[in-house]
Order: sequence, then C-alpha cells, then structure tokens
Amino acid sequence: MSKAIPQSARKHDARRSFFPPWLLIALVVAAAAAVRIRLLGIPLERDEGEYAYAGQLLLQGIPPYQLAFNMKFPGTYAAYAASMALFGQTIAGIHLGFLLVNAATIVLVYLLGKRLFSSRAGVAGCAAYALLSLGQGVLGAQAHATHFVVLAALGGTLQLVRGIDARRSPALVWSGALYGIAILMKQPGALFAIFGGLYLIGDHFTRREHPWLSAPKKLALFFGGVSVPLALTGLSLWWAGVFGKFWFWTFAYGREYALRVSFATGMDSFIAAFPRVVGPAFALWIFAALGLLLTWWKNGDRRVAIFTTGFLVFSFLAVCPGLYFREHYFVLLLPAIALLAGAAVEATGKHWPRAAWPVAIVYVAALLYPIIQQREFLFQMSPLEISRALYGQNPFPEAIQIADYIRTHSAKDARIAVLGSEPEIPFYANRRSASGHIYMYGLMENQPYALAMQKEFTRDLEAAQPDYVIFVTSPTSWLRQPESPVELFNWWNAYRPQHYTVAGVADIGTDHTEYRWEDAATYKARSSSLVVVYKKK
Repeated sequence: MSKAIPQSARKHDARRSFFPPWLLIALVVAAAAAVRIRLLGIPLERDEGEYAYAGQLLLQGIPPYQLAFNMKFPGTYAAYAASMALFGQTIAGIHLGFLLVNAATIVLVYLLGKRLFSSRAGVAGCAAYALLSLGQGVLGAQAHATHFVVLAALGGTLQLVRGIDARRSPALVWSGALYGIAILMKQPGALFAIFGGLYLIGDHFTRREHPWLSAPKKLALFFGGVSVPLALTGLSLWWAGVFGKFWFWTFAYGREYALRVSFATGMDSFIAAFPRVVGPAFALWIFAALGLLLTWWKNGDRRVAIFTTGFLVFSFLAVCPGLYFREHYFVLLLPAIALLAGAAVEATGKHWPRAAWPVAIVYVAALLYPIIQQREFLFQMSPLEISRALYGQNPFPEAIQIADYIRTHSAKDARIAVLGSEPEIPFYANRRSASGHIYMYGLMENQPYALAMQKEFTRDLEAAQPDYVIFVTSPTSWLRQPESPVELFNWWNAYRPQHYTVAGVADIGTDHTEYRWEDAATYKARSSSLVVVYKKK
C-alpha cells in the first residue's frame, strides 16, 4: 500500500491539531484506566476462571491440557500466567494485567488510524475503541481471550502496513509472528492472519512501482512468521508430553463443538446478541457506517478503502466460527468499527471544512451518550453488584467464599472436584482439580465423546478421592439437554452417600445469598440455584 497520507499532508495534519495527539491519547488511556481500576474486583466468570486456573498451573510447572482440558489454544493461559506473575494470583492482579492489554490496544488503534488516515482519525478511533471495549454489551470489564487476540492482531496489522510502506522484509516476518500469537490466544485469530496474507498478495499485484520481492517470497516470509509461534507451541506441548491431549481437545472435540449449531440457530443467536452489543453506543456504529461509505467515496487511494473494508469483513468473520455469537466475541469487531468511526470524523472535516466542528461536537456527544447511559455500571455499582447484574444467579461471587472455606479447611496438596462448570473455584482455592474436566458442558453436549468424557470424569474422582466435591445446581453451569447422557448423575447419586457428607451450602437468591456451614446438612434450600460443598467422610 502506498502511503495513505503523504508526508506534506501529515505535517498539515499535525499543525491543525488543537491539542497534541499524544496528549489526547494519554487522556483517553487514563480515563479508561480510571474506570477499569474501579472495576478490578469484579469476580471472575467461567472463562476467566479457566484461564486463571490454567495459568496458575503453568506457574506451578504444569503444562496446558495435563490437568485442565479445554478446546482453546493455550496463548491466553500464558498471558494470564504472565499477568499473575507480575501482579499476583488474585482477581485484581488478573484485571490489572488486562488493563494494560486494553491500554496497549487503544494506542495501537490510534497508530493504525493515523497511518491509514490522519492523527485526528486515530484519536477519534482510539477514543471509540476505549469506550466500546468497556461496554456492558460486550462484557468489557472481563478479561476475555478476545481482547488478547485483538492486541496481537492489531500489532500484526500495523507491522504489515509499515513493512509494505517501507519495503522491509523483516517487518513481514514480525507481522506474521504477531498474527500467529493472535491465533494462539484463540483460534478465530486465524481470520486476521488470512486477511493479512490476502492483503499482502493483493497489494503486490496492484502496486504500480516495481515490487521489492516476488509474491512467493513475501508470502513465505509472512506465513513463515505466522508458523513460528505455532510451531514452537506445538513443540513445547510435545516435549511436555501433552500434545495428544492438545490435539484431541482443540481439533477432534473442537471440530464437533464448532459444527453443533445450525445456521438458523446461529442467526437467532446473532439477532438476539447484536442489539445488546451495539447498545447505547449505536451512534458510533452509525459513524462507522458513514466512515466506510466516505472511505470509498472520497478517499483518493482505493487501497485504503480495500484495506479497511477487508479488515472489517475479516473481523466480522472472526466473530462467526461456530455461530455462537456470544457478546464478548464481538470484541474482535470493535477495532474495525473504531477505525471507521475515526475515518468518518477525518473525512467530513477534510472534504467539508465548515462541517468539521459540528461533526466533532456530534462525535463527542456520541461518545458521551453511552457513558451517561451506563453511568451506574461505570461509576456507581460495586463489583459484586455488577457481577450479579451481568450474570444473574450464576455463582461467581459465591465461588470466592466457597474457595476460601476449602482453602482454610484443607491441606495445600488436597484435591477437589467441581460437578459444574466453575473452574474459578480451583483457582481461588489454589487446589488442583481431581479431574481435567473443569467444564461439564462437553459432558452434556450431543456429541460422540460425551459419554466417554463422563466415564473418564467418574474414574478420575474415584481414583483421586478428592477431599471436597462442589456440586453446582445452576442450569447455566451444566447446559443439560434432553439427549444428555445421565450416567454421571446416576453415578454421583450412588457414590455420594457412601463417601461424602454435606459441609456447606450457598443458597443463591435474587438479592441475597444464604451461606450455611455448621447446619448445612439440615438446611432447607429456598432457591433452585445452589452450591453444595461435600466433604469426604
């Protein structure tokens, strides 16, 4: 891609800025950080619990997939481990590391917007991303893997553009390596790498001047970079003796998981989720649509329009694998939306100078409106209140107290088991799970491995004889289906009376949780959402 903004235009862009761009970037980053600092204590939800537990095991020298099974690639586990090594194995430590990831992503959105359009577009875009990535609609206060994917993918994209502009071969390798890290964070990151490769080859054949490398050499450098982190990870897992489990969970089972949802069901999920994702920030999405239109209509360099459109399309495709369309998956789309919103601000000011200030005022209003609409979430509600508001009667706050009880009533080498999908409990308790099955979802799904997984889980518990077993009755901790195998429940109903006694109960109401320890065995539950703690006889 030829330089999107000629050098003379960039100087003019710098002169017309009322404030130095980096001062504005610092203010955006500081504002986002101030809100996130207030939200550091939000209890971990299930995905965070999984990453935290796997990261905790990594810090203990236990490789991924040995004591914790899941279909995701292990990059986010390593990112969590690094965060906890720096800031501590706590909720705040995890979210503080996530704060830094978000701040770095905001800066990358600015840098990419500046290179494609102008400093003004970059500032407007990074402000939009800071707000969108914090929104309730995408569960933005939680450190989901999608945020880590976005950070690496944006780094790879910026390096790709710089490498093409500067005609530097090493930049292509570094770009590919960053895209490879995005894949390791979560498999949908592969869509960004595909975008990078397609854009690289498209630019090669549309560039007017003589290319500095042949197309095969460019692709070899780029995809060689992509393969390096993937190959090193595979080699490390093989060396640790867990490559077979990694392959089963991420490819064999992962394929079954990805093919479970029909197109019609997926569209229903999208229609239900998308309004929540857009939410009160709908005006920013309208700016993004305007930016896409103006990029094609008014931008003199068609390669910029092709780039931004391709980035938007592949960002959306990254949301789509499996057709689940969960809210936090849309984080993968937010950088493209933010960049296009910034492009709209730049294009209107550039082509209609008299409209520059009115458009800027409207854009600021578009940023302020979702802040006002979400003011309770952003500025008033406590972390526990936010967890309950976002996740209902899921036992995320309760997991903290239950884990505290287990930690104070068991030896450091004690094993525990969770009948439910609450991997945050082993993490909080700092006790290893008796089984690698830290989620019950795979055991309940209509897929060919479900029954074998249930039998493996029961064998693990019989062999380990965990000191405590935590049974979660919340339906969202199981997602049980009519066709789910029932062997696990039959086994537990027969095994429990002989080997375990009730030690505690958390009775989760709509506005209050009742904890019982001394009289747990005789307590009469009031709700259907319970967490029952059983102690080995």
